[in-house]
Amino acid sequence: MSGKCTYHTTTASHDETIKLGACMGDQLSPGLTLGLVGQLGTGKTALVKGIAKGNNIPDHQQVTSPTFTLINEYTGRVPMYHLDAYRLKNPGELVALGIDEMIAGDATVIVEWADRVISILPADMVWIEITSTGEQTRTFHLRGLGEQACTFVEAMRRQS
Repeated sequence: MSGKCTYHTTTASHDETIKLGACMGDQLSPGLTLGLVGQLGTGKTALVKGIAKGNNIPDHQQVTSPTFTLINEYTGRVPMYHLDAYRLKNPGELVALGIDEMIAGDATVIVEWADRVISILPADMVWIEITSTGEQTRTFHLRGLGEQACTFVEAMRRQS
């Protein structure tokens, strides 16, 4: 992976994580998939709230992790599906719920716990690893895995 398809940044608070997500939400495009990976409490859902804010989703503060519902759908500048793979027994459960159609459509798909379902995710996607580096500090490593994903990551790099 070339260096141009990676971007690293750190946030020092929940509000900064929301702000980073809002910058990401502003860069969303139809057909983009974001895979979020990180331990419990690292800020995956906070990042998605920010993405929803930047994507002009009304009531973005109401965005919650779909741990029990598995999929939340939001209407914004770009339609957005928010999936949570934490409780899944296998990737086939998301296939049965229609993830293939979501990915192939005109929406952005965001998958929390993407490492649990990597085998069914598209080759062209943004992989986002989130690491807790302190009580409030989080490090975000974005890696573009394809042309559309690299366009997104490069746009994030230009904003910094």
